[in-house]
Amino acid sequence: MKVNEIREMDASELNQKLASLKDELFNLRFQLATGQLENPMRIKEVKKTIARVKTVQRAQEHKARQA
Repeated sequence: MKVNEIREMDASELNQKLASLKDELFNLRFQLATGQLENPMRIKEVKKTIARVKTVQRAQEHKARQA
């Protein structure tokens, strides 16, 4: 997911996306532990997307405080 797509979301959409990404990361880690993971790079992608979402959330909070 691109940063521009994330920036277009509002706060509730970001929270939903973050929750779904965390669920996906949990499932990927579970698959890794059981030896069923087909694409190990997906874990890295999901972690980076989580970081992007959190960064955008933090920026929006900071922007809201300034206004």
